[in-house]
Amino acid sequence: MLKFAIPAVAALGLIAAAAHSQATSADRADPTPMSWHLSHEGPVAKLAYGLANSDQLALMMTCEPGGAQAAVYGDVQPATPRLIKAAMSDTAIDPLSGGLADETRISLRDPALQVFARRGTLEVEGDAGHFELTARGDDRRLIREFFAYCGTEAV
Repeated sequence: MLKFAIPAVAALGLIAAAAHSQATSADRADPTPMSWHLSHEGPVAKLAYGLANSDQLALMMTCEPGGAQAAVYGDVQPATPRLIKAAMSDTAIDPLSGGLADETRISLRDPALQVFARRGTLEVEGDAGHFELTARGDDRRLIREFFAYCGTEAV
């Protein structure tokens, strides 16, 4: 009995270790990285940073043609002292979560957004701290399209 039990326990241990290392490797490989996405809903343009075809968004900005400001939603916000809280109470519905929103607004001429439009980098801050969201390639084109649609060209 002991001759059978020891190899069986050893085999189960090796299988468990192999499964754990494969799961850890799979967790590290991110097959769908976050990127910028532009969509339109009626007259509103929506520029979002998150996973494609999902509700997992870190940041979304919306604007209408000719508007002077963009509405900002999400877990991170542009790192600028010029953010404007849209209401004194959380009464709007957050398009990301469906719950009550803590909507902020930002001028499309804000220096942080102007740098974003020109260089494709946006400094943001949230619960995870202060960091930078970067756009490359086609994402840069989407950002230019967003600002052009809103009627604000980079200075």
